[in-house]
Amino acid sequence: MAETTAACQAAPDAAAIEAMARAALARIPSPFAEHLADVVLLIEDYADDETLAALGIDEPIELTGIYHGRPIGEKSSFESGALPDRIHLYRLPILWEWIETGVALDALVHHVVVHEVGHHFGLSDDDMHALEDAAGEETAG
Repeated sequence: MAETTAACQAAPDAAAIEAMARAALARIPSPFAEHLADVVLLIEDYADDETLAALGIDEPIELTGIYHGRPIGEKSSFESGALPDRIHLYRLPILWEWIETGVALDALVHHVVVHEVGHHFGLSDDDMHALEDAAGEETAG
């Protein structure tokens, strides 16, 4: 039990996850990076009940991140008063996935950030999985 407590105490805090996420955002190439300047990055332990209910998710550990906003292609110059686009990362689900998969934490955070940035640009989950699969095939060949 003492080992479990020590491991939990050593878990990266929100500031560490945010630093990894900001590093991932800094690696987004132009011209995409210019469209991310006004996106707000938020790190929370878990998604709120409203977000989970809207997505039909029962277990908060299942959601590592989410994009809230309108994709760039759906925006209008006539809009005003809307909340800024936001990328929420959920620390405890990310840490759980890190422990379960053994993937390097910074790589996992990068993956979640890029996935949510994809939503900012209007890509669906299926589109992103297809791109990831295609990129994997290119690197394997």
